[in-house]
Amino acid sequence: MTRWGKRADMLVHEEDPFNAESAPDVLASTDLTPLEAFYSRNHGPLPDLDVDGWRLQVSGLVGSQLSLSLDDLKAGYEPHRLVATLQCAGNRRAGLMAVRDIEGEDPWRAGAIGTTSWTGARLADVLATAGPLASATDVAFAAPDVSELADPQQPYGSSISLAKALAPETLIAWEMDDAPLTRVHGAPARIVVPGYIGARSVKWVERIEVRDAPSDNYFQATAYRVLPSDADPDSAGPGDGISLGPWSLNCDILVPAPGSVATGAQVVSGYAVAAEHREVARVEVSTDEGRTWVPAHLHEAPSPWSWRRWEVEVVLPAGRTVITARAWDDSGAQQPSDPANLWNPKGYANTAWPSVSVDASGR
Repeated sequence: MTRWGKRADMLVHEEDPFNAESAPDVLASTDLTPLEAFYSRNHGPLPDLDVDGWRLQVSGLVGSQLSLSLDDLKAGYEPHRLVATLQCAGNRRAGLMAVRDIEGEDPWRAGAIGTTSWTGARLADVLATAGPLASATDVAFAAPDVSELADPQQPYGSSISLAKALAPETLIAWEMDDAPLTRVHGAPARIVVPGYIGARSVKWVERIEVRDAPSDNYFQATAYRVLPSDADPDSAGPGDGISLGPWSLNCDILVPAPGSVATGAQVVSGYAVAAEHREVARVEVSTDEGRTWVPAHLHEAPSPWSWRRWEVEVVLPAGRTVITARAWDDSGAQQPSDPANLWNPKGYANTAWPSVSVDASGR
């Protein structure tokens, strides 16, 4: 094990703040990602909150302000368990960095994603107690972790639309993988927003504010936005670019890893996720640079809010082979083919066809 109870085979991008992704073969082995292998994305030092003293404040455009302890949440609201995938907005950034360098950002590969169970109160139930006013449009979350990345320096915050906040899948979670949240994953309670980038699932949440506009926090207004390819991210300000919320259709190859493999039959496997309210319908794999494709077997999704793992057996000749995959959803949409067309200065939302180069040695 490494820091924070994580497996030694995690790929650690930063020690402080702790940012690490799952090993591909671990992700490929099971529908539910083990807690000790689940990716970790942080923007500053991890808070260490006193559970007994922790309170969740609900304020803003509401009829009644609330101050809830963890016991209040557990006793006052029906708990709901949901299996859902979380995915960092920078997942697969390394593929964009291969097109053109992206300074100051971690080169996340395929492992800034994971699927597990979450248990907590529906955010909609808590908001129903507070009573959002007719003018409310957005719900903001605030946490105590302070990031030096923000300009000006400030605690982490984010927001989602009121409609998503009232959706039955959005939780104030106190359990992950059927156990109390750990410090690295947001104890004592966090927001879980299935189908949205992980940045909206705020950890260590302390305040919920109902608003008539999105949060003006740096991480909502300035960060986690897709800028034009010729933009200077250092001079980008609030409102520039496209704000990231729901993720898009995506897939990646987890096995085999790049490098040497044996000739002959080779299992190729990975994951695919669809955009909100869509389903992964097909994954195809090519071993001849896209001239021909074979369909992969899709595993059943653990829930409507989770990935689908897939696998297919291909036959590799001796020498170098580029293995490529692509996914389709139930509307007929397909991933874009070329990462060069998706490159952006922060390296977000790489949904291009993934590829792995292997060299079959004939052993």
